[in-house]
Amino acid sequence: MLLSAPHIRIFMRFLLLPIVLLLHACTTSTPENDTSKAAVTVADIDAGIRAYIDEVKLQEGGVFPVPFEGDTLLLKLVRVHTEYLSNLGPGRHFACVDLVDASGDVYDVDFFLEGEVGSMKVTETTVHKTNGKPLYSWQQLKDKTWTRVATEESSRRLLGVVEGEDHFTFTYSVRIPPTTGNGRLWIPIPQGDGFQTIDVLEVNTANIAPKYVNDQRFGNRIMVLDLPRAAIEREIALKYQVHRLEKPAYENVEPDVARYLEPEGMIPVGGEFTALVDSILAARNADTHLMKARALYDHIIDNLRYAKAGKYGTGDAQFACDAKSGNCTEFHSLFISMARTAGIPARFAIGAALPSERDEGGIDGYHCWAEFFADGKWWPVDISEGNKYTALATYYFGHHPANRIEFSRGRDLLPEPMPANGAIPFFAYPVFEVENKPAYVATQFSYERHRPVSGLQPN
Repeated sequence: MLLSAPHIRIFMRFLLLPIVLLLHACTTSTPENDTSKAAVTVADIDAGIRAYIDEVKLQEGGVFPVPFEGDTLLLKLVRVHTEYLSNLGPGRHFACVDLVDASGDVYDVDFFLEGEVGSMKVTETTVHKTNGKPLYSWQQLKDKTWTRVATEESSRRLLGVVEGEDHFTFTYSVRIPPTTGNGRLWIPIPQGDGFQTIDVLEVNTANIAPKYVNDQRFGNRIMVLDLPRAAIEREIALKYQVHRLEKPAYENVEPDVARYLEPEGMIPVGGEFTALVDSILAARNADTHLMKARALYDHIIDNLRYAKAGKYGTGDAQFACDAKSGNCTEFHSLFISMARTAGIPARFAIGAALPSERDEGGIDGYHCWAEFFADGKWWPVDISEGNKYTALATYYFGHHPANRIEFSRGRDLLPEPMPANGAIPFFAYPVFEVENKPAYVATQFSYERHRPVSGLQPN
């Protein structure tokens, strides 16, 4: 079975269809079903395209090759868009499929098939979108045939995404109120990794000597300040210079990923989640870790509402499941619970997302995200952002943009000394105690973006 090069064919020889069959593929509308061939169902087309992909993968050593821009992509199936499967006429069918390469780039591929149930053959394969960006749309000509028209896509920066790399100074400020007793303050300290380089520019601790410790579970760096009673307000300020790279799927460097299958505080595994996860995966015919993760990702986008109401912001997966709402902590806590229930290691991280459309100013609080483990790699996801901007839902499955900074990774952190209140559930804002009782401190994030550094490489 041969795959046609997408840039060679412009007109499809079999699409002599009326105006109602305008193909937007995976955008706003799809080919409508031809009732004269009602015997061919969406389920039949779904089975046909899956069988075809499985057959090619068997021949090609487990990957599905697709010619694209003079090269050949080696892909794996993420999902079949069942909502876009269509019967175009007698013996002619359309399918839209998401496939992913080893780096996490997602390719939305249009397939055209011919044949009847059980004997469908693919006649044309074209890459329609890359990471959610359409490469073409459809236009009908006067003779009722259809042609592809190249799409001019505006920058994703307008939707909050800086691609490639970002370079900025970041200031983390804490305003400590007057205290009537001795206090202790814990502040997360961002660390460099393969995707962010952190240089300390300024540390102002109000003349109090800081102590630096590591959290015992994940090795996060933490500043601890022992504060004497004071009748005046004090300000702590930390300033960093940050080089950040856009994050795709990346190789695992951690020896024990099995620990990311275990339950944690407010992230249950199994129990009542088992039936829910099983039903989601069965409904979407998901049988690999990549397909399962995408099915859970899509389910959360489709069923949760981003809303700061109720117990939002606590990172409680059970609350998110019951209320079907929350902020980024609920979206990603629920995903982690469901992924672990499905046998997929998944983990949590938190920091701040910088606005993309302006180059300086304040930041409205923290932002969190998740990663799951499949095929020997960690795959980034940002489900709450995919929920807010549906045009970027595909991008955020397998990518984190460059305009963010990570403070800490993991849940239920265990620093030494420990807060009297116990483990830190997740760590973006400071933890402050006065005489071993929780107290509030005002926290502010701000930034100033600089010209991107050419050729920035991971450290």
